[in-house]
This record gives sequence, structure tokens and C-alpha cells, in this order.
Amino acid sequence: MLFPKQRPWNLPEQDAAPESAWTNRRQLLLAAGFGLAGWAGTEHDLAAQAVPASGAFRNGKRNPAFTRPDISPEAAATGFNNFYEFTTDKQQVRNSVGRFQTQPWQVEITGLVNRPMKLDLDEMGRRMQQEERVYRFRCVEAWSMVVPWTGFPLADLIRMVEPKPEARFVRWWTAYRPKEMPGMVQQPWYKWPYYEALRMDEAMNPLTLVATGIYGKPLPKQNGAPVRIVVPWKYGFKSIKSVVKIEFVKNQPSTFWNDAVPAEYGFYANVNPKRPHPRWSQATDKRIPTMDVEPTQPFNGYADYVAAMYKGNEI
Repeated sequence: MLFPKQRPWNLPEQDAAPESAWTNRRQLLLAAGFGLAGWAGTEHDLAAQAVPASGAFRNGKRNPAFTRPDISPEAAATGFNNFYEFTTDKQQVRNSVGRFQTQPWQVEITGLVNRPMKLDLDEMGRRMQQEERVYRFRCVEAWSMVVPWTGFPLADLIRMVEPKPEARFVRWWTAYRPKEMPGMVQQPWYKWPYYEALRMDEAMNPLTLVATGIYGKPLPKQNGAPVRIVVPWKYGFKSIKSVVKIEFVKNQPSTFWNDAVPAEYGFYANVNPKRPHPRWSQATDKRIPTMDVEPTQPFNGYADYVAAMYKGNEI
């Protein structure tokens, strides 16, 4: 029997349930053993996916300006992930990353900078003062978490490489390793490797974080080890994982999902409860793992930090 191949119009939320199904999602998860106890029971499986403590990760004190009391369970945040390079099954990403090698690792910084360089993890860890920040994480699929990230402001790295005046955008690439990342082979219609970008003022915003850890530990592979970007006022697909290259450019660059499905994914992707996704509302989201429904906040609750950067039309 021949099965139809998936195509680029099979969108990144192709496995997201319709709104009617989400209504009973919490009961279904609890019945299947994915309540808080169920998530906690996976901790021993997740430990094997963490990278060694050496490298970019340096544990730091929690920044009191970025803290919340409602942190999601660690097993939920490390066991429910979108990482299409491995699989589209969110609860199987952690079981699909075993071949992925995170050491040695270098991040190349190039483009319109006065000091292009290649940083390995140990050098990055030595140069950057790290801290813990608790951020709300909002997926475009209308689910959310609250996650304690360890890392340093991207602005610190940008200042170190001295961008030229004409550099107006920053773009990133994820690792391209089809032999280690089975999703690349299983989904050849996508334009791998994954790539994303920010405007320079977005990249320099104090909220934008280069993350090397989570829950006081090095990033697990499924969460973007060994180094990723976290942009908390935007939908999660803007927070690119497993970064290997950073480039400073003059003109607005293309981005992965905007190229694949431009009608559904804009360049800016700011969290906006009043702007629905073409296939579902963004007015509320559901907290993983309890699936409690919460109202979506403009800019994911970070409007005081970022709203002034936008004129109202950026999406």
C-alpha cells in the first residue's frame, strides 16, 4: 500500500488537536497517566538526555527581577517538546536524541561585525556571567509553561563581537546533522537546517537570553543543548535551539516557518491574544501538564519590556 507523502503545507501544528478536542485534553492526559505524578515518574528517563556539566553552562543565582512562583514541573518541561529535527511527537523527542552529539561544540559568529569569532563552549562559559531567570514560555500551538532558564543576555555577546553600524538583523542556524537528527531524514520537504532571526533591537533587548541550562542543570538535548536562544515575548518557534552559527546582516533575513508557511507564520511572531492563528484562537492557552486554561497576555506578559519597540503592525 502506498501512503501519501507529507508536503510543506502539512504545517508545524499538524499534530495539534482542534479546539473541541482540547476541551477534554486534561482529562485524557490524566487518564493516560500524564498528571503531575505521571510526569514526575519520567525523571529517571530524562536524566540520560542531559549534557555534561562542563561547557557553556555555569550555574548562576536567580535574578529577582525575573521570577515566578508557578514554575512548571521539570519533567513536563523536559518531556514535552517541539523539536522537528528529531520527531513531530512532542512526548517522544526525549527518546529520539540519543545519537545527537553536543560535545565538542562551536558557535561561529560572522557577518557585519568587527570581531568575528568561533566560540567553543568552555570559552563561552568563561567569558559570560550567567544567571537564572524564570520565564513564561508560550507556544504558537496555544500551550504554555513556566521555565527557569540559566544563561546570559544576548546583548552581552553582541557587544563582544562589535556589530558594524549597518548590521540591523541577527540570524541563527541550528545544527545540520541528518545522521544524528532523524527528523531531518523523515521530513525532507523542509528546508533544513532550521534558521531564525531577530531585529537588532529585539536581539539587544534585556529579555533576550542565550540559554545554556534549565532547572539549574545543563540543557537536555531535547531542550536545545548545548546552547539556544530564548525570546519570551514571542511564540516558541522563535527561540531557536542547538545554535551553531550567528550572522549579523543588513536586510531582514528569511526564517524557517515563514518560508514554509508564510500565511501562518510572520517574521515577528509576537504573542498577541487578539490575532488568531488561521486555524485556532490565541486568546487563551493551556498550561502543561495540567491543561489549565489561562488568558493569553499581550507579548506573553512582557509588554512593559518590549511593547515600545513596535508600532502595532508587527506580527
